[in-house]
Amino acid sequence: MGYYVKVASKVNIYVEDINPKSHKTILFVHGWPANHKLFEYQFNVLPSMGYRCIGIDLRGFGKSDKPWNGYSYDRMADDIRQIVKALRLQHFTLAGHSVGGAIVIRYMGRHSGYGVSKLALFGAAAPSFIKRPGFPFGLEAKDVNTLLGQIYNDRPKMLADFTNMFFHQALTKPFSDWFFQLGLEAAGHSTAGLLNSLRDEILFADLKRIHVPTLILHGNHDQICKPPLASFLHQGIQNSKLVWFEHSGHGLFWEEQKKFTQELANFIG
Repeated sequence: MGYYVKVASKVNIYVEDINPKSHKTILFVHGWPANHKLFEYQFNVLPSMGYRCIGIDLRGFGKSDKPWNGYSYDRMADDIRQIVKALRLQHFTLAGHSVGGAIVIRYMGRHSGYGVSKLALFGAAAPSFIKRPGFPFGLEAKDVNTLLGQIYNDRPKMLADFTNMFFHQALTKPFSDWFFQLGLEAAGHSTAGLLNSLRDEILFADLKRIHVPTLILHGNHDQICKPPLASFLHQGIQNSKLVWFEHSGHGLFWEEQKKFTQELANFIG
């Protein structure tokens, strides 16, 4: 079932709510530059295992409204807080992939993890997406700036190149085309706006405010959020568990979908 939640004046967020009668709820937050459809292969299975799966399209992406601004981690975390309030969610698992992982970490810090009983991070772009003094683990800032330039000059080519980086395993042409289309559903200015946040924002202080059991899933061959990020998160988050995916890049939810779904289900219980 799909519907919209108003999170701010003239900004409505699209919500896909599957198996809403279940009390075991997982709220999924997608990565850049896709939308909730990223988790299609989990939504096919987890509801039959007794889970309520809620997927949202971040502002600017998928079916959600696409305002000119509001792409900071704070604003995105506030959007999630409004959804949690509107749906009256309690004792749920909050799950985020890539920049979605960064945003849910900010939610934990900014909103004291309101309603969250467990946290799940998949290829998370945290605590910093780029290398910084004292933190040599991310991408180079200049590489992110190159992506920004491509957004403004040839966004389809940027999305095609990004698709090739995203996965470690070989893709069929139809699957590659499908994934490419997810990025086109976003607005160009939203794609750039959230990428600016990816480059500029940090989450080191937020890690200390996570006090719930946390599952970290990460692909060994991830070329977007490099594996050392996962190790840093594991060291920085108390009561966390790190599981490596030996045959995956950034798209571990598809590349090793059976293992991914089982690890998540086992963690939630």
